Amino acid sequence: MPPLYLTEQGAKLHIENRRANVVQTDRATAPGTAGADRELASVPLIHVSEVVIFGNVSLTTPAIKTLLKENIDVVFLTMDGQYCGRLIGPGTPHVALRRKQYRAQGDAAFTQKMAQGFVTAKLEHLRALLQRHNRERNDEVLRGAVELINQQLARVPRTTTIPSLSGVEGAATAAYFGGLRQLLSADWKFTKRQRRPPPDPINVLLSFGYTLLAHAAEGAVAATGLDVYAGFLHSIDYNRPSLALDVMEEFRPLVDGVVLWCCNGGQITPADFTPGTDPDRPVVMSDRARKRFIEAYERRMAETFTHPKLNQKLAIRQCLLAQARQVAEAIQADRPGFSPMGFR
Repeated sequence: MPPLYLTEQGAKLHIENRRANVVQTDRATAPGTAGADRELASVPLIHVSEVVIFGNVSLTTPAIKTLLKENIDVVFLTMDGQYCGRLIGPGTPHVALRRKQYRAQGDAAFTQKMAQGFVTAKLEHLRALLQRHNRERNDEVLRGAVELINQQLARVPRTTTIPSLSGVEGAATAAYFGGLRQLLSADWKFTKRQRRPPPDPINVLLSFGYTLLAHAAEGAVAATGLDVYAGFLHSIDYNRPSLALDVMEEFRPLVDGVVLWCCNGGQITPADFTPGTDPDRPVVMSDRARKRFIEAYERRMAETFTHPKLNQKLAIRQCLLAQARQVAEAIQADRPGFSPMGFR
């Protein structure tokens, strides 16, 4: 089930007859009269996995209570996708699993093995994206980036600490983005990956897409009963869903592919971005671009892929859950390791 995205500023969500109804109150036509509610969307509650709110959108109190009762999370983001907070229902009663998770996290060998699996899965998918786009181009820069990623992949099993593994991941990722730059026209002015703040439209789109993916991964990890904050590759930090970030790593190139499709296909153009006045937000994405990106992202997440371990066709969003369950199984069995999806 996909999330319900609410992007219209001033909209309000209420629930009636087990349907999530999104309305916007138009301005009153005469002084002293109330404005009329205009319906923007109406979705059966059973088809909503979570609610993602951008900016100034409100929920009625009965809607909040219903969403909590139905275990439908509500994620609050700023207009440009920065995380504000999350409304969640009762926690899952998986005490035994979480105890094992914390013990496993305290085991350096277990942690290193799990982290190596996450990095291997990510780098293999980075390589696959560049190789796929280079089949017809035969670009020397892309070939060089693939070779550098191969070199770092060979180093992964030899790492003995998380910092050394992070160094391998960082080197491969830098090579990858050097290759990704070749797949975009010069009009986009993309030179390198930069997160805070994103200085150009491509970085804005990447950050926005990764935010959506991170919250999808957080929901998948939480559904298994694991603690989303106790990861292996990503260090523990206050309010950082480290395990969700671990699981999402191999899925990041899916977002990159959506960015390439939107930008190279004309669905989003440089004209959709304007200079911002806030130093923390130097580039502002238009509402039109935001909606188009979300639509493209959701189409990609709904595509099916045969999971290599389950030998079963799953939507990409379901693959996130399957990979989170793989982590839970490794912890339960005390057998560290993580098998990649093998996206092509």
